[in-house]
Amino acid sequence: MHFGSVFPPMPTPFTNGEVDPSAIRFNVERWMRAGLGGVVALGTNGESALLDEDESDRVIAAARDAIPSDRLLIAGTGRESTRATIAAAKRAAAHGADAVLVRTPSFFKSLCTPALFTRYYTAVADASPVPVLLYHFPAAMGVTLLPETVAQLGEHPNIAGMKESSTDAAQLAAFVDATGPTFSVIVGTGAVLYAGLCLGAVGGILAVAAVMPELCVRLLAAVSAGQHEEARQLQKRIAPIGRMVTSGYGVPGLKAALDLAGFKGGEPRAPLASATREAQDQIRAELARVAEVV
Repeated sequence: MHFGSVFPPMPTPFTNGEVDPSAIRFNVERWMRAGLGGVVALGTNGESALLDEDESDRVIAAARDAIPSDRLLIAGTGRESTRATIAAAKRAAAHGADAVLVRTPSFFKSLCTPALFTRYYTAVADASPVPVLLYHFPAAMGVTLLPETVAQLGEHPNIAGMKESSTDAAQLAAFVDATGPTFSVIVGTGAVLYAGLCLGAVGGILAVAAVMPELCVRLLAAVSAGQHEEARQLQKRIAPIGRMVTSGYGVPGLKAALDLAGFKGGEPRAPLASATREAQDQIRAELARVAEVV
């Protein structure tokens, strides 16, 4: 399976507090026209922690309806227990997911050792009907995968790669260096897309790609063609919005940016609140600035 592309971690649109399949299909169809390699449903930006299991299934099914067969649907299926994660992976596959993105368990942080992660991911990969991507997000989860652990897990035939969501270029390089050529390291933060690709990552799962997909696709193509000055300039253009919709204003900011860019973002689910007027004004101004650059 080829992960050498850019994928948006799809926010989940709600209408009157309920998952809106038509809004999901609207967004996905537009992302596909922009040339993205597929979509990630139910990631962190998809508010997956705030969804019921039946809602998660409906999100996956709605996304699959709008994704062509030659593009990938990756579904976030990480849960705290091995049992629940396996069940979620099987349901995701049944609803059309091509691969599953599995975050590190983290509730019992002091017990989250390399041995625990190895047991957890091995059991999930043994049982999953589709390939597994590790999801490393230490800033959110508070736990860390070591390169040696990733290297060991990368030998499993059903573990295809990982999403590395830190901005630590040295750490990303360590994951690339520790794994073989069939293991795909995917950049998880828009601020380091260019650097990550230069270090050996194959693509990106980026919140900013949901808002400005064409620029992210152009950046990947520029690196592939060896056009590094163009890639650096594109990186400068996407980085400010990338920061605003992640570490800056989070999911509410991402949803506001989608609305401002002509997608269907909508309201986040409680207890999250909508982006403030100030945040929306800053995002609007940055989108206008980017649009002015030829």
